[in-house]
Amino acid sequence: MELRLGGKRALITGSGTGIGAAIAGRLAAEGAAVLVHGRRTAAVDKLVDQIAAAGGQATGVLGDLTTETGVGKVVAAALGSGVDILVNNAGAYANSTWDNATPQDWLGRYDSNVVAAVRLIRALKPGMQERGWGRIVQLASGEATAPFPTMPDYAATKAALVNLSVSLAKHLARTGITVNTVSPGIVVTDGVERFYRQVAAERGWGDEWAEIEAGVLREVLDNPTGRLGRPEDVADLVAYLVSPLAGYVNGANLRVDGGSTPCVN
Repeated sequence: MELRLGGKRALITGSGTGIGAAIAGRLAAEGAAVLVHGRRTAAVDKLVDQIAAAGGQATGVLGDLTTETGVGKVVAAALGSGVDILVNNAGAYANSTWDNATPQDWLGRYDSNVVAAVRLIRALKPGMQERGWGRIVQLASGEATAPFPTMPDYAATKAALVNLSVSLAKHLARTGITVNTVSPGIVVTDGVERFYRQVAAERGWGDEWAEIEAGVLREVLDNPTGRLGRPEDVADLVAYLVSPLAGYVNGANLRVDGGSTPCVN
C-alpha cells in the first residue's frame, strides 16, 4: 500500500532504539524525512546512518525532554524542519510497586511520560495549524485500560496520554490535524528481552527465547495470537495512522496487543 508520506516530515521522540527506532525506519521507508530523537549520541547516529544507507532521509537530535534545555534543542530542530508528524514515543518506566513507588517517583514519571509530550505538542501544533495538516500520535500501553497490580505510576501516565489525545482531537477540530493513541501490549524490544531473561532465570523457564516467550504468555499476559509483539507490529500501525489515508481516524485509542485486552472497544 502506498501511504503517500513522501514530502512529509516527522519527529519521533525516543527513537534511538526499540519501538521508536522501528517507527522512524518505517516512516523513512515510506518516504518521510524523519528526525530521530534520543539522549545517546551513538544510538541516534547509528539509526540515522542505517536509514541513510537504505535510501531514506534522517537527521538526529539529542535532548532530555524533562529539561528546558533539552526540549529547546528538540523544538528548534523540529521547527527548523517544519514537522508535519509528531510521534510522542519517549517515556520511562521502572519495575515499581504500590509499596516502593514514592510520590516523587509518580511526579517524575508524569513529567517524563506526559508533560514531555505536552511540551512538544504545544510547540509544534501551531505550525501544523498554519499548514492545515498534521498528525499527532501518542504511544501509550495496554496498561492504560487494563493495569497490572505493579507499575501503577507508569500505567497512570499511559491512561493520561489516552485522555489527552481525545481532548486534543476535539480542540483541533476541523484543522486538518488528527490525534490518536497507540497502545501496545508486550513488545519484545532489547530492554524487554533483557527483563524477561532475568525473570526466566528466577522462574526456571529456560534459556532459549522460545521457552521464555512461552513463559511470559503462560504466566504474565496471554493473547490469542500465541506470541508477543515486535516493534515492527507497532510501526506498521503508526505508519498508517500518520498517513493521509487515515484522515478519518481521530481521537482513537488503537491497541496492538494480540488481543490481550479482552474488551469490545
